[in-house]
Amino acid sequence: MELLRRIDRNAERWLLLTFYVMLVITMAIEVLRREIFSYSSIWGEEIVRYSFIYLAWIGAAAAVRERAHIRIDVVMHYLSPRPKALLYIFGDLVMLFVAVIALYWSFEAVHVSAKFGSVTDGLRISKVWFLMAVPMGFALMIWRLMQSLYRDFNALRTGQPVYEGDTLFD
Repeated sequence: MELLRRIDRNAERWLLLTFYVMLVITMAIEVLRREIFSYSSIWGEEIVRYSFIYLAWIGAAAAVRERAHIRIDVVMHYLSPRPKALLYIFGDLVMLFVAVIALYWSFEAVHVSAKFGSVTDGLRISKVWFLMAVPMGFALMIWRLMQSLYRDFNALRTGQPVYEGDTLFD
């Protein structure tokens, strides 16, 4: 059970670190190859591109978890805890609705790619592995939204202040 808690707490962090390191190392190697040997590979550019795509979707899920998405929260400062919790719950429900629809439709591209066996130009690997970044990102967002809703409903029930996340500018 402790392992699951650790994964829940740090999954996005470790995934973001992995893809970021892969992106930076590959980019550095490709720059050196281009400048020193006047040669670059197509696979390096693909690794960087797909790592960036995974970074974006995993980062979006991490932002949902921490309530770090950009928002205008001027009104929130004037609300008491109960209306504030209700507003956060409403926002999470709308986001959950959109994420479920987007998850459903994002599998369409994966399905088509798998059906026709499309592969990447340089790596010659099935595009399914890279197209799965979008449904995986939405699935992680849905999981984090469910956790957020659970946390907010508990705060509403107990009268505790709702978790507001970190602010970008203080």
